[in-house]
Amino acid sequence: MRDILMVAHFTQTPFEKGNGRFHYLAGRLAQDNNNKVEVVTSTFSHSRKQRRIISQEQIEELPYRLTMLEEPGYRKNVSVGRLISHAGFAKRVRQYLKIRKHPDVIYCSVPSLDVAGVVTKYAGTEGIKLIIDIQDLWPEAFQMVIDIPLLSNLLFAPMKRRADYIYRNADKIVAVSETYMNRALSVSKKCEKGLAVYLGTELAVFDQYAAKEKLSKNDAVVRLVYVGALGHSYDLTIVFDALKALKEKKINNIRFRVIGDGPLRKKFEAYSRYLGVDVEYTGRLEYTEMITRLTECDIAVNPIMHGAAQSIINKVGDYAAAGLPVISTQECPEYRELLSRYHAGINCENGNAGELAKQIMDLVTDREKRLEMGKNNRRMGEEMFDRKTSYQTIFEMIEGER
Repeated sequence: MRDILMVAHFTQTPFEKGNGRFHYLAGRLAQDNNNKVEVVTSTFSHSRKQRRIISQEQIEELPYRLTMLEEPGYRKNVSVGRLISHAGFAKRVRQYLKIRKHPDVIYCSVPSLDVAGVVTKYAGTEGIKLIIDIQDLWPEAFQMVIDIPLLSNLLFAPMKRRADYIYRNADKIVAVSETYMNRALSVSKKCEKGLAVYLGTELAVFDQYAAKEKLSKNDAVVRLVYVGALGHSYDLTIVFDALKALKEKKINNIRFRVIGDGPLRKKFEAYSRYLGVDVEYTGRLEYTEMITRLTECDIAVNPIMHGAAQSIINKVGDYAAAGLPVISTQECPEYRELLSRYHAGINCENGNAGELAKQIMDLVTDREKRLEMGKNNRRMGEEMFDRKTSYQTIFEMIEGER
């Protein structure tokens, strides 16, 4: 039995919408080998931009300890308010670590860099094994939004130094993609190898909630679907433009379902209405309901903005579990190679609505190709994204067996 401390700033709790990686790990570690596990997170929900309300009774039902420390909160992802909020939460984490008994190992999410920096310093000072799990690259993600030649590099230089400090001093490195893992290894002092473990999903649970059959019982209607944030990283307008182009060619049997919410939802709704394309906005759903609504569809789209998300993001694991062919504009070489290797979808040129329309049309009109790619994507999900098997290496690393 080991005393395992997990620090995860942006994780969902088991009582919120989503499919959190850290609480899955905590539950398995606590139940399978009777480890003493604690998850430390924030009172502020990053995804909902509001304070969490979770009862003590709910917390006591968990197989591990959940500790939520105060954070002021913020309204916008890219803002001074967010920096202040992160600094406040990092201060609370520092204070908590001073009074907590030393754990055997710390498993810490990155970002935020403020919190991971505090944890890294504490682990080094006290001689505690530190494993980091890289969920996103900072400051690279912010530079995508604030991309001003020379000025951006100067502005984000302190953040880059902090990220390098964390990567350099971690005893072990886990990341959600090889791209992120290699970025950390490039400056690491202690690690020659890391683990790239995709976010994934628990396929047995996913399949319990999957729709029993497609809504389209014939070829008359084909449902396109997008799952995820409605924010600056995802270019839904290019999908609308492609659907408009197809509509002008008298292709009227496509329905587009958008599952998710975010700061650009009103903008997307207004633009799709302006173009007159058929779009259903479901808003943010409970994970189980999302599964049902996703698996009712026929084709998934992954329309990522130029320069964004050079990683294997959560939605592509859900698309694979659902057995849907994917039309993707993502530039991440890692995901492009997976789609090609498994013949599980189509890689499109980023920003090219004409090519996107052509590829949508290809799968809409070729049902056999659509079904074949969907089966291949499900196979990819079983081999690459099923947490039951893919997370085993993380468990072994945390428990000191790797």
